[in-house]
Amino acid sequence: MPKRGKKYIESRKKTDMGENSFDEAVKLIIDSSYVKFDETVDVAVRLGVDPRHADQMVRGTVVLPNGLGKEVKVLVFAKGEKEKEATDAGADFVGNDDLVGKIKEGWFGFDKAVATPDIMGTVGKIGRILGPRGLMPNAKTGTVTFDITRAVKELKAGKIDFRVEKAGIIHAPVGKVSFGAEKIAENVAAFLETVMRLKPASSKGTYLKGIAISTTMGPGIKIDISSVKDLIK
Repeated sequence: MPKRGKKYIESRKKTDMGENSFDEAVKLIIDSSYVKFDETVDVAVRLGVDPRHADQMVRGTVVLPNGLGKEVKVLVFAKGEKEKEATDAGADFVGNDDLVGKIKEGWFGFDKAVATPDIMGTVGKIGRILGPRGLMPNAKTGTVTFDITRAVKELKAGKIDFRVEKAGIIHAPVGKVSFGAEKIAENVAAFLETVMRLKPASSKGTYLKGIAISTTMGPGIKIDISSVKDLIK
């Protein structure tokens, strides 16, 4: 067990109440924040799936209605007219071979990457570098596309992608403590609605097995699943 600080322990005392209704959990998250910086709020969902089976993999994207509360730097691999489209859409970095070269040298000054399908052969040269960092463009998440304008604007607006882990858990950021309860609740609801919609047909029994929210430095707060089901209906 790692040694916890006094502030964390006090925060834990406030929140160690078993399962809470959705509204109570969001309020507790805000009230229990004890650090001076604006913490990120994360959601963890335990699903009744076995990711070892391809037909039970849960993966998707969602544009959070209130964004993530931070500037997202977007890089676009493109050529020709698509370079101008990317720049006009608000991309922070646009190029092709020049960007590949910079990344090979160790540069990672961006948060998300988008690529047009015709340039994926070039991007593939650095797949082993981008992949482990979660930065590799992927058609399944909408980041390999000719619709550059839409891809860039969605990422700038707070689009996140998520994927169930080996243990059957999905983690995702859903905003900042400074958003307040209403905006955090809206983001969480949008995320959970997407997760529910992606339920695999082969998944039997209980799909949503557990939900908890937490802040960067704070303890996890369990949410009563029945209150969530009412929220996203």
